[in-house]
Amino acid sequence: MKATLVYFILGILAGFLGAAQPGINSVLDSKIGHPILASAVSFLVGSCALIFLILILRIPLPNILEIKSVPWWAWTGGLLGAFFVLVSVILAPKVGAITLMALVLAGQVMASLIYDHFGLLGFPVHPISIFRLLGIIFIFVGIYLVHRF
Repeated sequence: MKATLVYFILGILAGFLGAAQPGINSVLDSKIGHPILASAVSFLVGSCALIFLILILRIPLPNILEIKSVPWWAWTGGLLGAFFVLVSVILAPKVGAITLMALVLAGQVMASLIYDHFGLLGFPVHPISIFRLLGIIFIFVGIYLVHRF
């Protein structure tokens, strides 16, 4: 139970900080002049931070057999992250933080529903139910409300 609480707190913290990222990156864009450049700088800074952690924590690098065993689609995470950062840099000043995060959440929940239903990308199977669909409908109602008012 204690570990679950820590996981929930970390998840909320990641979401809290993640909501700041589009605003921070949009300011970077406004100062350096292009959303792709701002996104690249964001990824460069993040990559440097992760490399620093790898070195400080002395995390061993994988061997060639481990690298070869990775499925091709597992290498696309960075591309997906770059797409997210770029789109958020572009949309944040146009729709605002809450609408952007609500839209992102809706996309994530819809994709997660599919991933869970079919057990894709290593997720355990959790079939689509009326209650899960109702949850998605509520998210779209929420998007309308936060954007309209």
